[in-house]
Amino acid sequence: MDTLVLLTLTGLGLGALYFLIASGLALIFGLMDVLNFAHGAFLTVSVYTAWRTAETVGGMPGLLLATVVGTFTGLLLAAAVELVLIRRLYGRVKEQILVTVGLSLAVPALVQTVWGADARPFPVPDALSGTVGVLGARVPVNRFLLVAVALLVLAGIHLFLSRTRYGLIVRAGVEDRAMVTALGIDVTRAFTLVFALGGALAGLAGVLGGLYFGSLSPHQGTSLLVFAFVVVIIGGLVSITSVALSALTVGLVQQYANYYAGGYGDLAVVVLLAAVVLSRPAAGTGSPSARLRRALTTLRTRSAGGTA
Repeated sequence: MDTLVLLTLTGLGLGALYFLIASGLALIFGLMDVLNFAHGAFLTVSVYTAWRTAETVGGMPGLLLATVVGTFTGLLLAAAVELVLIRRLYGRVKEQILVTVGLSLAVPALVQTVWGADARPFPVPDALSGTVGVLGARVPVNRFLLVAVALLVLAGIHLFLSRTRYGLIVRAGVEDRAMVTALGIDVTRAFTLVFALGGALAGLAGVLGGLYFGSLSPHQGTSLLVFAFVVVIIGGLVSITSVALSALTVGLVQQYANYYAGGYGDLAVVVLLAAVVLSRPAAGTGSPSARLRRALTTLRTRSAGGTA
């Protein structure tokens, strides 16, 4: 029982981390139709700036300041990329992919040149380095912190999209940018805000990822981005809530499979992705159950015709 509790709560913490990364990715892709492969690079730079800050200050004040610095670093980096590169490429998907993939390769290489390729320990305050007992299991405290932050981010994104002026402008601009511009509204400024918000979420995820794993490396953002894409594909872009549920599912499946299936957690996530993609109906074909009913109806019709 204690093992199951530990795996479940650890999986929820991992799912919360995946959601924090995937939320920024889904926000940029879902609202702006930009497939941002540089999202992991934002995370990498942010976690290194946060690491330097946390080491310099130390303790819980150092972590709090590192969280602010890491989040702000992701925001500034994303805003700069949107202003200098992405703004000229809206509607040009191939060029967007080439630019963001180039950044995803160049930025970790630059970080590796500056700080080396070896993983470094992330300073975790004593208050977050211990465990707490839950139903007989000793669960790391930072797992609960990740879940709490993920819930706050989920609520914040909902409020931003539904209750703020810029959220409504972005949603309207995606549907009909020409009409919104004709009304005298600056859509490009709203798009920059969304891109910067996605970078801020990547920076926040980088800091919490350092807490979760207890270390950081130049290619940590790239490896986590793979799971963020899996989360977005499984959850779809219907709503940010579906992305959150997908992230929790991926985190739990990975943890359970790592323990019960001999360390094949990554493979289990790939199998889950394949199952969801293959079962998802194509446009105009309906759900798998609907296709099965149509096939059975056709079979019964043919059988009745043959008997007659």
